[in-house]
Amino acid sequence: MTEKEKMLNGKNYNSRDPELLKVYHNARKLLKDYNNLDAESTQERERILNNLFEFKGEGVWIEAPFFCDYGENISIGENTFVNMNCVFLDNNKISIGKNGLIGPHVQIYTATHPLKSSERIIHQGNTSSYLTSSKPVKVGDNVWIGGNTILLPGISVGDNVTIGAGSVVTKDIPDNCLAFGNPCEVQRQL
Repeated sequence: MTEKEKMLNGKNYNSRDPELLKVYHNARKLLKDYNNLDAESTQERERILNNLFEFKGEGVWIEAPFFCDYGENISIGENTFVNMNCVFLDNNKISIGKNGLIGPHVQIYTATHPLKSSERIIHQGNTSSYLTSSKPVKVGDNVWIGGNTILLPGISVGDNVTIGAGSVVTKDIPDNCLAFGNPCEVQRQL
């Protein structure tokens, strides 16, 4: 099994694997170009996002700057808006549905590490490496995620959900509700 296959299957993997680094460096080049474009350069923005993401629906708008690890593990449905300074650590699949609103500074994490340092850090002579694994994140249709919210690895957010600003989403959120807080909790049905 390749390191990329391990990564996408939730197993511990080496993030410095040459195949993964090639995808990572390609994403960095595309993001550098994207983040330095004039806002009016809509055709070039579309071209870059189409080359970066696994899937991008019609009408997706992403404000610069935007940051991700690989890009190719991200799918975003039609008419979704992603505000500035969002970070999508797509070490596994990130799937966002249609008609979404993603506030500024939202962070979506798929990467995780062993909690105990003795299990996380691998010493090899004078260098160290770190075990990483990942879990996918899924966001449904018609979801509004308020600014400065963090979604942790393995989270699923249902359809028609509003998540209040500054939330830390540590567990799945069902359809049709308002949720907020740290940790994020369902407050009421919508």
